[in-house]
Amino acid sequence: MENPEFLKQKYGLHNTPEVESAAQRTEAQSGEKVPQKPENRIQNYLDRFTEILDREDPEKRERGVEALKQVLHEKFVIKPEEIPESYFETQKRIARERGQGEIEVTDEIRRQHAEVIIADQEGTLDNWIDYLASLDATYPDWLKYYAVRSVLGLGGYDKEKKQFAKRDKGTVKPFPDLNREALAYVLDVMEKKYRGEKPNLAAMEAEDKIKFEQLLAGENFGKLYAWAIEKVTPDSVKLMSITEGRWVKYEKGSDHMSLVQSLQSHGTGWCTAGESTAEAQLKKGDFYVYYSLDQKGEAKIPRVAIRMDGGAIAEVRGVAPQQNLDPYIATVAQEKLKEFPDGEKYEKKVRDMKMLTEIDNRVKRGGALTRDDLIFLYEIESPIEGFGYQHDMRNTEIIGRRNNIEGDARILFLRTTAIENKIISGEPLNKEDLEYLYEINGPIENFHERIGWSPLKDKRAEKFRAQRNLEQDMLVIFECTREEIARVPSQINENTKVYVGTLEPGIFQKFPENLEHIYTSFPDKKIRRENVEIGGKSAEQLISEIGSAGINLGFVISMLQNREFVPGKNPEEATLIRLTVADLGFKDQATTDEIYERAQILGLELCPADTGPNYRLKYQDQPLNEWIYIGMKQIAAPGGGPSIFRLGHDEAGLWLSDDWASERKWHPHYKFVFRLPDRKTKIG
Repeated sequence: MENPEFLKQKYGLHNTPEVESAAQRTEAQSGEKVPQKPENRIQNYLDRFTEILDREDPEKRERGVEALKQVLHEKFVIKPEEIPESYFETQKRIARERGQGEIEVTDEIRRQHAEVIIADQEGTLDNWIDYLASLDATYPDWLKYYAVRSVLGLGGYDKEKKQFAKRDKGTVKPFPDLNREALAYVLDVMEKKYRGEKPNLAAMEAEDKIKFEQLLAGENFGKLYAWAIEKVTPDSVKLMSITEGRWVKYEKGSDHMSLVQSLQSHGTGWCTAGESTAEAQLKKGDFYVYYSLDQKGEAKIPRVAIRMDGGAIAEVRGVAPQQNLDPYIATVAQEKLKEFPDGEKYEKKVRDMKMLTEIDNRVKRGGALTRDDLIFLYEIESPIEGFGYQHDMRNTEIIGRRNNIEGDARILFLRTTAIENKIISGEPLNKEDLEYLYEINGPIENFHERIGWSPLKDKRAEKFRAQRNLEQDMLVIFECTREEIARVPSQINENTKVYVGTLEPGIFQKFPENLEHIYTSFPDKKIRRENVEIGGKSAEQLISEIGSAGINLGFVISMLQNREFVPGKNPEEATLIRLTVADLGFKDQATTDEIYERAQILGLELCPADTGPNYRLKYQDQPLNEWIYIGMKQIAAPGGGPSIFRLGHDEAGLWLSDDWASERKWHPHYKFVFRLPDRKTKIG
């Protein structure tokens, strides 16, 4: 149902610059005038979003969604300079209350806090965009606009007042959490209202009915959403411990209302509790729900959902946070999944959930954990997999409750423990010990980085470094004299083995040809240098080799097949320099053009087009959750702006992907790769 009249009355959307810009774009592309009638101009604006979401090519669709996110990030996510001073004063007060004394808020602390705040805001906003852009969100475009625009104005949720604060430029709180069930409730009643239908309020108390009708009349999304969140509270923990019950199958194409009514008011968090979503999902396949017994002994409490798409499992969801399985129900889900041909692919998730529950219960009882338990808990060998939209954070909570990080580190980091024993006994550390301690060849930690959760550090290494003579250790590590370590460009000569200092114009042309050890700060800010063979392979050969190596390509294939992607004809060795945006001298965000210009000033050049695929083939021991961007001439990608190659490693494995680069701003921690030109090549 199209309803531009609603957006006209509520927001005056027809008079906004974005609607006018959309009309001009349509007229330029089609050659036809968009009528001046407000409803027509608003609908033309909304049709742009519909066009993005309806694209059949998944790459083009993803491009459009990512471009939309970038626009929203730029406009609505807080900038570092907008973080109010009161926020840092609060951090100082918290530190005093924790007995940490008076802390100094340095530029580095400000930067770190800004990165966390920005990442949290971008992540929570992306949750809304990803869901409303997904096939699960079957709402009309005007309702999606209403939801997103409303969320952009909401700050933190006050549980006591049961309301959202108003968001402004200085708001540091993330955007509201996405509760799919509460959202479905709000959007369903709004859609019914404008269809001329009355919402089903039969299950409400008289007082709740009056309150709800008042909220619906006001059409304030924040108030409606806050009301819905409170009304979809989860069932009690006591009832969750009861796992006896039964599975119910809702046939494909059957009436969706019986499914909806069985889920509402139980706080599952499932979007299926919304009528529109349930109807759309049952059109695609069967839907199975496991109901456990309630206080009357009736199987009415929804615990597990298995949604089918045709004959295959589309998703498995529980009622724990982020729709993971709750701690009691894993065995029930495991037995049911055995009935499906593709159920075995969920076996690791079931095992991980059962293992996490067993460890959680043991910790609560005061039991000891083994080294194998800790390896699992800290995700050293593989990530813990669950059934929800996001990571099951119980392992983080368990680690936080243990309050024995140093003890865990002694068990997990055996090499650090061996070094600790040497230090205690007065035995000198050798070159290999120091290389490990100063992380010359890579970080000590094998923990997985997660969004919103920093890697857990073995703090003993930092403590040992602080107690040592860094200058003396450098001589042992690099097997050099003090004179062979340069601190400023004027000290660089043909005998220099190590450089530790800022990067100044033309510096990469001043370094000796085989200088390997370059730092902007030792030991934490190393500039990586390595050689990669490029050229001599066609796009088809590169695609084939990458696929044979088990590396994920995704939608980047079309970029490799683009006529602008021209591999070198002959094989040659390229020296690559890997560094961060901060290493280039930027304290805040920088555009792609600014980064490229600075790299060239320092004496570097853009990488040839085939550097990314060839570097991906060589760099197969990439640490988990590291992402590297190739400094290269941008190549137009279908459905989006000019892009560059990106090398990454996440839970799905190694990736060669592409990322939008035009008019984008990059945070200081982003890593780029440029080429070190041959000494005969003229720079600039």
